[in-house]
Amino acid sequence: MNLPLLSLVLFLPLAGAALVLLLPSRAHGAIRWTALLTTLADFAVSVPLFTGFGPQAGMQFEERRTWIEAFGISYHVGVDGISLLLVLLTTFLMPIAVGASWTYIQTRVKAYHALLLLLATGMLGVFVALDLFVFYVFWEMMLIPMYFVIGIWGGKERVYAAVKFFLYTFVGSLLMLVAIVALFFHVRAQTGVATYDLLDWYGVAIPAGLQVLLFLAFFLAFAIKVPMFPFHTWLPDAHVQAPTAGSVLLAAVLLKMGTYGFVRFAIPLFPAAVERFLPWLIGLSIVAILYGAMVATVQPNVKKLVAYSSVSHLGFVTLGLFALNTQGVAGAVIQMVNHGLSTGALFLLVGMLYERRHTYAIADFGGLAKPMPVFAVLFMIVTLSSIGLPGLNGFVGEFLVLLGAFRENALWAALAVPGVILAAVYMLWMVQRVWFNGLDDPANRSLPDLGRRELALLVPIALLIVWLGVYPKPFLEKIEPSVEALLAQVERADALAAEPRSAAGSRLAEGGR
Repeated sequence: MNLPLLSLVLFLPLAGAALVLLLPSRAHGAIRWTALLTTLADFAVSVPLFTGFGPQAGMQFEERRTWIEAFGISYHVGVDGISLLLVLLTTFLMPIAVGASWTYIQTRVKAYHALLLLLATGMLGVFVALDLFVFYVFWEMMLIPMYFVIGIWGGKERVYAAVKFFLYTFVGSLLMLVAIVALFFHVRAQTGVATYDLLDWYGVAIPAGLQVLLFLAFFLAFAIKVPMFPFHTWLPDAHVQAPTAGSVLLAAVLLKMGTYGFVRFAIPLFPAAVERFLPWLIGLSIVAILYGAMVATVQPNVKKLVAYSSVSHLGFVTLGLFALNTQGVAGAVIQMVNHGLSTGALFLLVGMLYERRHTYAIADFGGLAKPMPVFAVLFMIVTLSSIGLPGLNGFVGEFLVLLGAFRENALWAALAVPGVILAAVYMLWMVQRVWFNGLDDPANRSLPDLGRRELALLVPIALLIVWLGVYPKPFLEKIEPSVEALLAQVERADALAAEPRSAAGSRLAEGGR
């Protein structure tokens, strides 16, 4: 019970990366097995976080160590019901990402797997950090390995896609850093306490005018990462050029850092600014839903089609977050997990198709269900989950998001609903052309069906897709208390903005939160 579980989950991949670097460069088998066993062990260590997570709201499994005392920086980590599921999503998908690279990556194998494990630590750190300085360190840390994964092991235009990904994310990150430092000085001036601790910042009054400026800086960083329209243009290039594992982790985990940033930082810290910009935030979410779906419909490239579907699906997530009620926010959080499973699996399946045919063009396929019936069944299950078929995971999240949006404004839900219909159009039309048209191309007639390794990667995802669709209660029970606590914090932050400085300052100086 006294084990530092979060630190073990966080730094085990980093230790695995160090071990990989010690292995001989030509020992490809040992490198792959070391990375796989490290990620499997990390997932095993993370499971007690879920089973031992209590029903109460608030942070659990907290760890705090003073780091740079003069500046109030501490190693402070913890999870609530919102971050818990994202941590588990990350640890669950990391072994799958390693397995997806087993035959795909044949050059610089040691560097690739070390970067993949370093990326895991960066992603996990973003979800568990409760000190804003530590959060920013992990936020930047995960950027570097993904840049190299795309730029070295990607497609023909990998350098362009990697640089574009880096520049977009880095510009937004720099503005967020400025806002973090500005907020630190505001908190210190108001309370006399030097701290970067998020839970301390929750208890400090931030004037509405300052909220607007700080929110805009945070918004840009998170909107680029989601990505929200019109900051989405880096995403299709990054997805198409990235290797399969890179696309899986980019869609399933990295994009969630933007939506997580909104729910953990921007919304509870700056509610007055959120209220001021709410029409724009809702409008951009609805535009992303419809625009992403329409552009996906006309894509001739199956990987780019899945990439634009991410823009549309994540529009539902931001719509639920900015609905600012229990149904909407809970639906958005569960939809983050659903999108990670469904879209991650789609990129995994598309990558397996590419390994067989070395093309992403939809026109090059057709009738694949005949030579690959098992592949077709799993592809169809994942497709139906992506379009929100009742009984599969996508339906639960989209239903709650639309319910939350409808409770605030029926027009929001009405404008978003066509996105659900369009998702069925572009996904089922793609399935028809790839799997059920005529088997005309001789190159498609002898394609092998899924092997044991590929089934081992896909079946666990399919089982989770069905579990979340049929019985989401265990997951929603973890989420809802934290969502209600978040919404209560939003109300407190609004009230604090009107409090005299001395009241909030004395409360923090006494150590109250």
